[in-house]
Amino acid sequence: MTTAKSEFLRQAEARGFVHQCTDLDGLDDALAGEGPVTAYIGFDCTATSLHVGSLVPIMLLRLLQNTGHKPIVLMGAGTTKVGDPSGKEENRKLLSDSEIARNMAGIEKIFANFLTFGDGAGDAVMVNNADWLDGLGYISFLRDYGRHFSVNRMLGFESVKLRLDRDQPLSFLEFNYMVLQAYDFIELARRYGCRLQMGGSDQWGNIVNGIELGRRAENLTLFGLTSPLITTAGGEKMGKTARGSVWLTEEALSPYEYWQYWRNTADTDVGRFLRLFTELPLDEIALLEALQGNEINEAKKVLAHEATALAHGAEAAREAGETARQTFEQGTAGEALPTIEFRQSELAAGVPAFELLKLAGLAASNSEARRLIKGGGARINDAVIEEETRLVTLDDINEDGVIKLAAGKKRHALIRAQ
Repeated sequence: MTTAKSEFLRQAEARGFVHQCTDLDGLDDALAGEGPVTAYIGFDCTATSLHVGSLVPIMLLRLLQNTGHKPIVLMGAGTTKVGDPSGKEENRKLLSDSEIARNMAGIEKIFANFLTFGDGAGDAVMVNNADWLDGLGYISFLRDYGRHFSVNRMLGFESVKLRLDRDQPLSFLEFNYMVLQAYDFIELARRYGCRLQMGGSDQWGNIVNGIELGRRAENLTLFGLTSPLITTAGGEKMGKTARGSVWLTEEALSPYEYWQYWRNTADTDVGRFLRLFTELPLDEIALLEALQGNEINEAKKVLAHEATALAHGAEAAREAGETARQTFEQGTAGEALPTIEFRQSELAAGVPAFELLKLAGLAASNSEARRLIKGGGARINDAVIEEETRLVTLDDINEDGVIKLAAGKKRHALIRAQ
């Protein structure tokens, strides 16, 4: 296909969302036809928040809705009990029902910032696959649907093949994941008229299974669309940093730290990330990514603001930007900086600087904090920490009533006495 007829595919291709499609021309015809197309993406409940590695599918659902179609957010409380082997080198930890329920509650609220939910033709809906998976009868399910799957073919799928080639364990439980995901597609087609499943490129085999099961078992015409797995210019997976995951909820990561993650984007990633993770017009993005030298930092600030506004709201994005300006341009302590509180009695006795760096999240461990200090990269109130055993006390509280910590030039935190 050269030029898509549908607005969704035109924008998805232009912004870099499209990797593979089971029938691109057929999907384009459906999207360009009368009435909205219903599409879904599944999200398993493995943690209390999603991280920015999930932003591509979330933004794809948003684009789908903004171009007149209906998104389904499928919460995988059922499939989480099994565990998706895709991209994993070992068996997933099995979670209890209460852990899954807690994780799902944390994840659900993320989508309210990106999608409009309701009862209208184009409004998003959120459903839970435990509603149908938990009640399946094992023998009847195998008779009705298991016969449509070839074990020979399943062994050839990348998620399975990689584990077997590396002699890494793959439980029978996980092996069934692709069968259950395929069945999800059929249930969503029955209940909501869903015709399209989307996901990351690592889900290609699972998606194809669902399309084939729909054709064989129900004579359905279904479509699959995958997006590329996004890595940074340095080759790292999106959503991971040296300090841990970049979470999408404020409880897991402050809006300021989220803003800073995008502000620290590599120069060569700015244009690509603006297309994927903001809704700025493409011609404006082209101008921003063409900036050279120090001017590219202005494009990074735009990226940080727009991405944070989507995840946390425009006011939180503005406050994060202002805190960064105060911290880096004026040298003052912005109110939105990550803050930890200590009892006055603890600071009166003194706390080793390396411990504070770790507790403030500026180092992953005490040993990393010690190395940071030895390398001259740690500061208290803008003064380099000379000794790793230096005690931080009440005497270090500055005129703003806080102790300002810094790791390198871009990571800051505050200590308050209570």
